[in-house]
Amino acid sequence: MVVADLHLHTTRSDGTLTLETLPDAARRAGVEAVAVTDHDRIHPELDGPMTTRDGVDVVHGIELRVETDDQRLDLLGYGVDPTDELVAECDRIQQNRLDRGRRIIDCVEDRLDVSLPVEPREGLGRPHIARAIDEASEYGYKEAFEELIGDDCPCYVAREVPDFERGRELLADACGLVSLAHPFRYPDPEAALARCESLSAVEQWYPYEESIDTGLLEDAIERYDLVPTGGSDAHDEELGKAGLDATAWERVRAEIV
Repeated sequence: MVVADLHLHTTRSDGTLTLETLPDAARRAGVEAVAVTDHDRIHPELDGPMTTRDGVDVVHGIELRVETDDQRLDLLGYGVDPTDELVAECDRIQQNRLDRGRRIIDCVEDRLDVSLPVEPREGLGRPHIARAIDEASEYGYKEAFEELIGDDCPCYVAREVPDFERGRELLADACGLVSLAHPFRYPDPEAALARCESLSAVEQWYPYEESIDTGLLEDAIERYDLVPTGGSDAHDEELGKAGLDATAWERVRAEIV
């Protein structure tokens, strides 16, 4: 039974939840604890590594994209106590997001001869732009990614992200746990899991759309003595699709409070 969903996004990045709507969504899912893990951004209204909002434990987290030699990975930091260095890096990334968003929007508008109902801003992600394309053109949300703004598509613009070691150090200094997110979503899961040698946790429970070889993950957990984490990666208000049972949650909780 899932009691803790430790991977969700709010309107601070590309989700629809707010801190005000979060407790009700958690109760509907029967979830006692959640982690707010917005993309490359800490939440200013979460003033401690873990707080309680309307009876729900809320972990202050972050999802940070990093660069390795051969692929980009996502790291989840749990129990954030922001350092000046992490704040500065998040500010730099958000400025890059704004600039990159403007370039993608301009490209799409020129290509389709439309005006998109979205403006460049901090926290802007491709899902926001895809929704705007869906609203303003004959392209649906999925088609927007597949034909316009997805990787290697004509309006794709890469983000500037920190390298793996830099990102890991920033999170290790500011968080109680640093976890590799969704290891089987990367082009090379085995190489991604090898990076766990310098991490403290890995996302074991995640709602993948396809079947996965759990043996690789279980071997990494044992080899590197990792704390298992998990969550639904919710960008909407449906929580609890994946996450931790009570025993796993208590282990994570002990690391971040």
